Parts: sequence; C-alpha cells; structure tokens
Amino acid sequence: MQADFAMPILIVDDYQTMVRIMRNLLKQIGYENVDEAANGAEAIQKIRNTAYGLIISDWNMEPVTGLELLQSVRLDPLNANTPFIMVTAESKTDNIVAARKAGVSGYIVKPFNAQTLKSRIDAACAARAA
Repeated sequence: MQADFAMPILIVDDYQTMVRIMRNLLKQIGYENVDEAANGAEAIQKIRNTAYGLIISDWNMEPVTGLELLQSVRLDPLNANTPFIMVTAESKTDNIVAARKAGVSGYIVKPFNAQTLKSRIDAACAARAA
C-alpha cells in the first residue's frame, strides 16, 4: 500500500522537545500535515474536530495517559479504526500487553529513528487498509 503523505497526523506528547523530534522525523519520511496536542485531554478535543489518518501518542502524560487516550479513540465510532502508535521510554511487557488489548496499531520504544518510525507507520496503515 502506498503511503498517504498528505494524511493529517496528530502527535500527542507533553514534552515539547519530543514533539519537535517527532515532527522532524515525520518530515524526513515525507509527512508534512502534522498537528500536535500537549496531552491526552487536548488530543481528545482535537480528534473530535479533525479526522486524523494517524495518531502517535506518548504513554506517560497527565491528566489523560496515552493508554486512556487510545481507549477513548477506540470507543469513538468515527475514529475506532484510526491507526494509533504508542511511543514510550518503557518496554515493560505489561504495558505492551495493555496497549495491544486496547487496540494499539504499533508500539515504539524510545529512542528510535526515522526508519523505525516509517516501518511502524507503514505497518499500522497497511493493517487498517486490510
């Protein structure tokens, strides 16, 4: 499946430096239509108003965690099938299992590079199209 570089992508992270890094990596891959939210609560508001083609979210945020955001997205009929990639510094098996049960499309452990990000995006979008 051909990547849709025009699709809107939402980055959700409470650490502004990470948002900048993600933006730069996405730009390297070819994605230009990138929006951001500083936390899960802000992301939920944005998701209500915009049809994102992909959501990339940090796990550890307040007041709404990445996992809670994922659960909210999966419960919303309009966004239930939106590819969702979780990014975290923790590779705990319990977290990966919880994210998979909640319907995550992909999981990336920090640090990572553009190639890792691209492969996760391609896999998440291909799974959605299947």
